[in-house]
Amino acid sequence: MKIVIPGGTGQVGALAAKHWLALGHEVVVLTRGGASEARVVRWDGKTLEPLWTREIDGADVVLNLAGRSVSCRYTAENMALMRSSRFESTRALGDAIAAAKYPPRVWLQMSTATIYAHRFDAANDEETGLIGGAEQGVPAYWKRSIELALEWERLQTEASTPRTRKVALRTAMVMSEPGRDAVTENIFATLVQIVRLRLGGTIGAGKQYMSWVHGADFMRACDFILADEGLCGPVNIASPEPLPQREFMRVLRDAMGVGLGLPATRWMASIGSFFMDTDPELILKSRRVVPTRLLKAGFVFEHPTWADAAKSLLVQA
Repeated sequence: MKIVIPGGTGQVGALAAKHWLALGHEVVVLTRGGASEARVVRWDGKTLEPLWTREIDGADVVLNLAGRSVSCRYTAENMALMRSSRFESTRALGDAIAAAKYPPRVWLQMSTATIYAHRFDAANDEETGLIGGAEQGVPAYWKRSIELALEWERLQTEASTPRTRKVALRTAMVMSEPGRDAVTENIFATLVQIVRLRLGGTIGAGKQYMSWVHGADFMRACDFILADEGLCGPVNIASPEPLPQREFMRVLRDAMGVGLGLPATRWMASIGSFFMDTDPELILKSRRVVPTRLLKAGFVFEHPTWADAAKSLLVQA
């Protein structure tokens, strides 16, 4: 197949390019800048230019990863950049697919598990899960990331692309081996560094759930979705066994042979997030997400438990 990956120079894009190139597919990465194992074509993420739109025409698959990283402080400026980078690129991609003589048969659109409500009572899935934004007792600004996710999905849904099957990948944290990524660009590498510094303890009450997926399972899920023509619309890509934060970090410490992980209160986590140039929402919101549609369709995870996934990733690191 020919697979085009807009915004494919980050952690997930590198993982996808490596995976699909190894399977013998042609992979093209559209990017404003950055390197990739795949062939790179420059684009500005918003303008319909022949240089990149001709790559869309005749491609089999598009995996859209374009957008500013959410690993930042949720300032007005950063939120505006997150919105513009996602919305403009999605509109442009939809227009390019609509104009293509031979449009892609599948458009995979990265979305986020953050779209669901902060909760502890039950897991969120595609069928009965609660969309966030109306929770009580959480910072009001948490609603902004949910509104962003909803609009991001809406732009894909409403794009006039009748010959292209569209799937919104509501993805949890993708855990992949660090490779040559910078620590700040790789979630697992960041967690490993935190544990090595003996800082990987309970944050707040530690009851907030952490949803995640092994990088290999993320790519296997993408392949599964490409092959199953019945899957369209929102699909959760997350391990079927999310864990409370305190348990999640304990399992990682055990896998690394590190006995101590200093705890942090909510205000300490907020200070730490500031110095890491990220937002406390990323570690304090309870993301309890399960992949009901994938499981019902017959998908089997290679790494369903965090204990197995952590050991696998540490071997590869």
